[in-house]
Amino acid sequence: MPETAKAAEKPVQRYGVPIWRVGKPDAVLAAAVEVAREGILSIAKPEHIGAHLAARSEGERAVTQLFECTQPGYQGWQWFAVLARAPRAKQATVSEVGLLPSDDSVLAPQWLPWSERVRPEDAEPLEAEVSETVLAEASEVEPVEVEPVEAGTEPDDEA
Repeated sequence: MPETAKAAEKPVQRYGVPIWRVGKPDAVLAAAVEVAREGILSIAKPEHIGAHLAARSEGERAVTQLFECTQPGYQGWQWFAVLARAPRAKQATVSEVGLLPSDDSVLAPQWLPWSERVRPEDAEPLEAEVSETVLAEASEVEPVEVEPVEAGTEPDDEA
């Protein structure tokens, strides 16, 4: 495959994982790691924010700073802080903070319709179990005596 064709291919998008723009990050925003960490501290405890992982370009004067998440139950997740600045400004501003899954995080499997999830061999034991349960419950039920009502008469309302 020619090199130009490889460059033109789009990356495969996975649910919950953004596709990063390519390019050199803004130097002022890439250096603003502590500003990003302070922004993440607004939603996370200091002990849950790990090492700085990367600064990725989001376009002109916008950078996403990524940090390791050390919060229990979030193995493989990453804290992010999106930083921006005005033209000719030297001060970074935190635009957004949050958590992102990575390739190492636990993600739910892709959703499948019911008809594709239940295979015939899965349904057979389930049907046998249901029929056994119904038979067991039916044997425990005592019969109820019902008095026949003649056509055209009203039942007594003494209940």
